[in-house]
Order: sequence, then C-alpha cells, then structure tokens
Amino acid sequence: MNRRGFLGITWGGQALAKAAAAPNDYRKTTEEWRARQEANLKSDTGWLTVVGLTWLKEGRNELEFPGWFERRGDRVFYHAPEGGAPQEMRPDSEGAPTVIPRGAKSVLVIRRGERLGIRLRDKESALRRDFTGRKWFPVKEEYRIEARWIPYQPPKTLIVPNVLGDKTEEKCPGAAEFTLHGKTCRLEPTVSGDSYFFVFRDLTAGKETYGAGRFLYAGPAQNGKVILDFNRAVNPPCAFTPYATCPLPPPQNRLAVRIEAGELKPDGH
Repeated sequence: MNRRGFLGITWGGQALAKAAAAPNDYRKTTEEWRARQEANLKSDTGWLTVVGLTWLKEGRNELEFPGWFERRGDRVFYHAPEGGAPQEMRPDSEGAPTVIPRGAKSVLVIRRGERLGIRLRDKESALRRDFTGRKWFPVKEEYRIEARWIPYQPPKTLIVPNVLGDKTEEKCPGAAEFTLHGKTCRLEPTVSGDSYFFVFRDLTAGKETYGAGRFLYAGPAQNGKVILDFNRAVNPPCAFTPYATCPLPPPQNRLAVRIEAGELKPDGH
C-alpha cells in the first residue's frame, strides 16, 4: 500500500541512508526533518485543511460545496452549478485524485473498501488558523535503533484495522526485532513505495503521545538490519482532523515498553 498521503511524509531508503551518513549532524538533520513535517502539515494541502468527509450514496449527493455529486456504482461525477457535462472524478485509490477547487475550498474522492467519499478541504479552516505547532520529545540518538530484520518468505498477510472499523489485508515483508529497556520488541510493517511503514503503539500512548498510536517509516533492510529511528515517529492524520481514515496498530505492534521519542500528542488531546 502506498501511504505517501499521510502527513506528506515520504521516506525512501536513500533519504534514510543520507540521514545515517552524518552522525555528527544527527540532531540538526532530525530537527530540520521535523520542521519539514510541520510545514507539510500547515500547507495548503496539509491535514489541517481537511474539514469534512461525506460517504456517498448511490445517485445524487449534495454537500456544502457548489454543485452536486453523483455516484454511479464505482464512479463519481461532479455536476457544476453552471451546468454543462458532468466531470468524472478519479478517486485516490487510482493514483493522484481529481481535485475540484472553488475559492478557498476544494474536494476530492477517496475510496475505502466499498465506500466512496468526498473529502472537503478549506485553506481558511479554523484548525489551520489556530494550530500551535507540532510537539516533540527531545532528540535522543539512542532511539535510532538498528533492528534485526526477519524476512518472511513468502510475505505474510497482515490484517490492518482502521478508525472506520474496517479491516484490510496488507502484505507484510518481514519483522524488525530489537531490544529496548531490557525487553525484546518486534514490529511488523506493510510496504509504502520503497519504504517499510509501521503503525505502532507503546506505553506512552494516551499519556505523552497520541492514544491511538503513531506512524514510523523506515528504509528497506540492508545486510539483515533495518534502522528504526523513533525520533521520527509521527502522529497519524486523525490526531489533527476528525475526517481522516487512519490505520490502527495491529495487536502485534502494541509494545509493552515506553518509547520516549518522536512526536507528542497535539494540544487538545
């Protein structure tokens, strides 16, 4: 699965290798990376602009947006208020979705299982206007962990729940195993482009960090090792907007240790 859309984070293996190549600059590069994540979140297409999500029924659907939307089975059409031929909208499951702008607002179609929905963005949203910034634990290099990579041949099928109550099947290429605070820990990822994508929860969840868990990207395994840099663990989009459809940690990714690294929970949680 391609998770590129989550928080605008794109973590390829080359980027991870570059970060690892300059240990003396580790704190600086981590802080610069965090600043980029905040900029992405606050951008015109960041999650702070997402202000609505409506699941479409068959036929005509009217939203708080000019015109109306028509669902015809697996296809969605936009009918502009000016009239004319309806415009078919490509959903996010087929690559870059069709975006229709109207002033500060815009809409796009998302597909989640059998659901088709209209996601509404507003560049002038109160969430964006009132945002006070992302919060982080101090950078601690000991939380950049070289984990043992245990490949699965063939890849395992991982059941991933989400906030909608759905469960999807994803391919899991292996497991990352490491020792932290005297305990052996194991995390299983799915695949996002050329990166591994981990959804995990630890004992800081609901206290210092977001209760549902956090996301972590890692470059592909090399020489039987994978780097887990928990200083770059981030909140899922649903920490910032109620209109996201985030995956949740599968049971095996709920760790019985405290990971005092990465992003803290946002204000208001």
